[in-house]
Amino acid sequence: MTTHAGPWGAGDRFPQTRRSVLLAARDADPAVRRQAWEALAGGYWKPVYKLLRTRWWLDREDAEDLTQEFFATALVKGTFERYDPARARFRTYLRTCLDGFAANEHKAAHRLKRGGGQAPVSLEAVLDFEVAEAELLRHGAGDGLDPDEYFHREWVRALFDLAVADLRRWCETAGKEVHFRLFERYDLEGPDAVERPSYAELAADHGLPVTQVTNFLAAVRRELRRRVLARLRELTASDEEYRAEARHVLGVDPGDAPK
Repeated sequence: MTTHAGPWGAGDRFPQTRRSVLLAARDADPAVRRQAWEALAGGYWKPVYKLLRTRWWLDREDAEDLTQEFFATALVKGTFERYDPARARFRTYLRTCLDGFAANEHKAAHRLKRGGGQAPVSLEAVLDFEVAEAELLRHGAGDGLDPDEYFHREWVRALFDLAVADLRRWCETAGKEVHFRLFERYDLEGPDAVERPSYAELAADHGLPVTQVTNFLAAVRRELRRRVLARLRELTASDEEYRAEARHVLGVDPGDAPK
């Protein structure tokens, strides 16, 4: 999927600000902290895992273990609490922490198994290594990209995956299943398919006029854009970082989003 504004446009209302998971991860309520950590891992585990597989040359089992150990250890040691938004974007800080963690593990005579002896973080609900492996095969290892570029590419991919999942749930709840099926065939399957269906073909397949297909796709793309921005707000540490990532990912500036 493209990482520019494209069909989403630039004139729609931006979403209400979501609380950053970096703030929620420091909340006094343990339940809030756990939910925040699951959201944090959900937004970053794929690029972490893929970087371990492609840049640290770990086999699949070791990369799976180290991915979970990384987040568990960061939780116990308060790694992300030391993050300073004035010095770097959070994804840059996280990748730097990952490099240090992986280097230390690489030097160890032996590596502790899953959890690394730390208090476990229940991430089973957000980790799907089968999907990550399939994506590695489909999209490649990013040869020619430096670690920062590769990590950012995969983070954007993971961001859109989360937003599309949010979009799917919203369409199901709102009774807009046809909207999502059209979007899935044209925008998700189309670019990788041998032949992308035309609007006329989609209209014929679903018994709709072409104008309605056009309207449905425009509506669902606007909603996806809102979902991407909401996830961005959640996974960034400051308004400045949020706006910078929005410009980079969607090609738009959210400006002064509602607080």
